[in-house]
Amino acid sequence: MSKFLPYTLIVVGTPLKLSDSIPIQNSAKQATESFSIMLLIKSIAVPTVFIVSLACSQGVFAQVLPEAAVGIKIALAKKPTTRPMTVAYVPYVSRYYSEKGDYLNSAKPGFDNRSIYYNTDTRQLETVTYNISANAGFAPNSGIFALELTEAGDLKGTSTEICGHNPAFGSPNTMPTYDPVSKHYFAKQERSNMVLIAELPKREKIGEIILDLATAEVKFDDITDYFVAYTGVMGEELAVLDVDHKAIIVFDIKGKFVAKSVLPATMKLHSQNHISGLGYTNNMFFVFHENESEFGTYYGFTIFDKTP
Repeated sequence: MSKFLPYTLIVVGTPLKLSDSIPIQNSAKQATESFSIMLLIKSIAVPTVFIVSLACSQGVFAQVLPEAAVGIKIALAKKPTTRPMTVAYVPYVSRYYSEKGDYLNSAKPGFDNRSIYYNTDTRQLETVTYNISANAGFAPNSGIFALELTEAGDLKGTSTEICGHNPAFGSPNTMPTYDPVSKHYFAKQERSNMVLIAELPKREKIGEIILDLATAEVKFDDITDYFVAYTGVMGEELAVLDVDHKAIIVFDIKGKFVAKSVLPATMKLHSQNHISGLGYTNNMFFVFHENESEFGTYYGFTIFDKTP
């Protein structure tokens, strides 16, 4: 039994209803290594990121659900030019959604995004790019950037650099998740059970976590290669997708196995689920289900019995 970390966000506008199936539109064209982000009024879609609303609370105790519950489904309305990478939420973006999912605005920040998240401290939408560590060789537009918004919340298509390449993140393919309380990034390393902990502006890891896969009865090649979710739930802070056994495995902050939450048997996961189509926010673990709908569907799963 665990307790959610104590922070609260205010949601402006009408939040998405759970269990809604929401059609998502993608931009028509984009460069291979650059990704467009779209803002819609009731639904938002992009090849790599979906943005909706986030709210957190304090004093909530939770246990891992033996079977993951579907909280939301987001169906792509158009074929993406690149495989969807992740899902992100901002507190006030619900103002940009309508019941029909009308397209409003798009922007191409010019980054090969691996993670996009809303930083509650800076009130910025931030992205961590491919090869932030420069382990694959130095490349421009690598690092962590804030995606600039207008006063109304539209993406400008411009950005400011938070930091350049940083070797503390390890693998060039890592999809780091962020804890706004400790200000730590959790960067899973490929084909392993290791998670590096990074803290800006330090350029060396401040720690590492070894996930206890043996107790969970899985191997490193069963789970996601580059992604570990930070849940914000004390005692149940980390979670990975077990692709081969269709389950979400939960660990504590030290890597100790806590429990599994099994996905629906109807889910058909593929090798690509090891490396993309993953995210955790709004108290849901997101998994891209390529076989559902014409162009695939994002599932948001609730894995705890109580949510803020």
